[in-house]
Amino acid sequence: MATVSPDLSALVSDPHTTYARLREAGPAHRITGPDGMPVWVVTRYADVRRLLADPRLSLDKAHRLPGNYRGFSLPPALDANLLNMDPPDHTRIRRLVTKAFTPGRVDRMRPGIQLLADRLLDAVADRGHADLIAEFATPLPITVICDLLGVEQDARRDFRAWTDALIAPDPRNPDAAKRAVAAMLTYFPQLIADKRRTRGNDLLSDLIDARDDGDRLTEDELTSLAFLILFAGYENTVQLIGTAVLALLDHPQQLAELRDNPDKVEGAVEEFARFDGPAVLAIRRFPVDDVEIGGVTIPAGETVMLSLASANRDPDRFPDPDRLDVHRRDGGHLALGHGIHYCVGAPLARLETQIAVSTLLRRFPDLELAAPRDDLRWRPSMRARGLVALPVRF
Repeated sequence: MATVSPDLSALVSDPHTTYARLREAGPAHRITGPDGMPVWVVTRYADVRRLLADPRLSLDKAHRLPGNYRGFSLPPALDANLLNMDPPDHTRIRRLVTKAFTPGRVDRMRPGIQLLADRLLDAVADRGHADLIAEFATPLPITVICDLLGVEQDARRDFRAWTDALIAPDPRNPDAAKRAVAAMLTYFPQLIADKRRTRGNDLLSDLIDARDDGDRLTEDELTSLAFLILFAGYENTVQLIGTAVLALLDHPQQLAELRDNPDKVEGAVEEFARFDGPAVLAIRRFPVDDVEIGGVTIPAGETVMLSLASANRDPDRFPDPDRLDVHRRDGGHLALGHGIHYCVGAPLARLETQIAVSTLLRRFPDLELAAPRDDLRWRPSMRARGLVALPVRF
C-alpha cells in the first residue's frame, strides 16, 4: 500500500473526521508523520483491540528497523519504563506499581480529591469566569499525583512545562524538550535520594523498598518509573476532564441531566472517554514478525500506531458513534488501552474525572462557554487530544 499523507493539521484539530475517512478506506495505512518518517496507522476497532493484546507487537525499541520512527528519545535513566518494555520485565515492574492503583486504595483517596476540587472552585467562584484547564483540570490531577509520589509543593510548578515540552513541542522553541529532559534527569534522582534518606508515607518511598521475588528495581528502573507515574499519572486526566466538560457544554440537555442526577456521572465518564478520549494513538509498537491486517501486511520492525480515537468511533462497534450519549452502556471502549499495557492508573483517572465533573456541575449549574466554540485551540499533538484552554463563565 502506498504511503499517504493525511492533513496533519486536521489530525490535531479534527482527528475524528480524518480517521473516519481512513477507517472507511482500509484497516491500515502507511502515513507520513510530522517528522517525515513513515508509520502504520491501524484504524478499526476489532483490529486495534486485537493488536493491543498481540505479543507480536513489541514496545521494546530494540525491535524497530533502523531509521524508523521511535517516539521520544530519552536517556536510559528515564527510558527504562513500562512504555518501552515487554514481559518479563514489564510484568515484574507493573506488579510493583499496580498496588498503588487498586480500586480500593484509589477509592480511599476520594475525600481528599473532593476537598481539593471544592478548594479549586472556591478560588474562582466569586470571579464568575475561569479557564478550566489552567485553574481546575490541571492543578487537580497534578496535586493528586504529586501527593501520591511525595513531591514537595515548590517543585510542582515545573511539571506541566516539562510535559508540554515532550508531548506538544513548540516548533518555535526546538530546545525546550532537551531542557525538559535535562531538568528531569536532575530532579528525579535527587528526589529519590531524598526519599532514601527520609522515607515518607508515599508511593515513591514504597517503590524504593519494593522487591519482586527478592529483586529490587534497578536505579534506572526506579527513576524511569517515577518519571512515568508523574508524566502519565496526570496528563491524560487533565485532557479527559477538559474534553468531558466541553462535550457537555456542546450537549446542554445531557449536561442538565447529569447536573440534576449526579449519581449518573460515574457511568457517563466511560462515554466521555470513548467520545473524545485523551489518547488519540496508543504508544508506538514494533512487530517482531510480519503482521497481516485485512489483507495488508505490515513488515517486522516497522512502526505501528493503533488509533484509539478511531476505534472508539467505529460504527461497526458503537451504534451512532459520533453522538455523545451519557446513557450508552455497550462498553468496551479502548480509551485507556487493552491487554497487559492497559492504563495502570485507570481507576484514579476515572475517579478524578467523576469528581471534577460532578463538582463543577453542582457548584456552577449555569456553566457556559465564555468564548466562541470555533476559537478553542487544541494542543499541537497527533497523539494526545487536549484543549489549550477552556474559558467558561458561571
